[in-house]
Amino acid sequence: MAQTGWAKTLPEGSREWLPALDIPEPGEQRRLTVLLRWLLLVPQFIALWLLGIAAFVVVVIGWFGALFLGRLPEFAASFLTGFLGYETRVTASAMLLVDRYPPFALQAPPDYPVQVEVRPGGLNRIAVFFRLLLVIPAAIVRGLLTTGWYPVAVVIWLVTLVLGRMPRPLFEATAAVLRFSMRVSAYLLLLTPAYPKRLFGDDSEVEPRTVSATRPLLLSGWGKGLVVLFLVVGLFGGTAENLARGTMDNNDSNASSSR
Repeated sequence: MAQTGWAKTLPEGSREWLPALDIPEPGEQRRLTVLLRWLLLVPQFIALWLLGIAAFVVVVIGWFGALFLGRLPEFAASFLTGFLGYETRVTASAMLLVDRYPPFALQAPPDYPVQVEVRPGGLNRIAVFFRLLLVIPAAIVRGLLTTGWYPVAVVIWLVTLVLGRMPRPLFEATAAVLRFSMRVSAYLLLLTPAYPKRLFGDDSEVEPRTVSATRPLLLSGWGKGLVVLFLVVGLFGGTAENLARGTMDNNDSNASSSR
């Protein structure tokens, strides 16, 4: 039976630990805030863009520091952890996973419904040096997911607007996209040595605890099907965009040659 509240976090054990995302079970949402969600979030998008510039500078400095120290310098780990949490909370609100407006703060209040847990620690220097190359496969998957989610987002928005809540399968699939994207960002920001994984949710036998609706994240058949749909739509959308761009470039080249 699904829990609607928060449970006590238990020790994680000795196995590889992945950055965790905690979101409560999908509940009632105010239709007015659903209707105007992206408009309401414009100030958050501006703040996130400005923080992103600062995060880029910090991660470059942190990259050099991690090469020498084998871990992020403390100031970089602290700032980038806060930035990752802030980015995830704004995105969760934009994706209609929660109704509560995200705070303008790098550190969220303990009672805010979206929480991110990362554990910056030791890093492999070789993996740090080649981080931009290593992240490419995961970044491609994230690109396909987000490209595929946005066209379907119109349907998700309409369903949530009409029902006043997000149906469970839509919640599962959207949360899976957000969690995977967060893990890619955490890996790219050097906040974890763990490569992004578990796009299709967790194994209930491996993750028996219940901390929140997304820890463990258990996807139903419908939820997994929607994640596949996002990937397929993203693949076809990206292919169509490349074909259209190639056609336009060819037309421009032909027009220039005819002159």
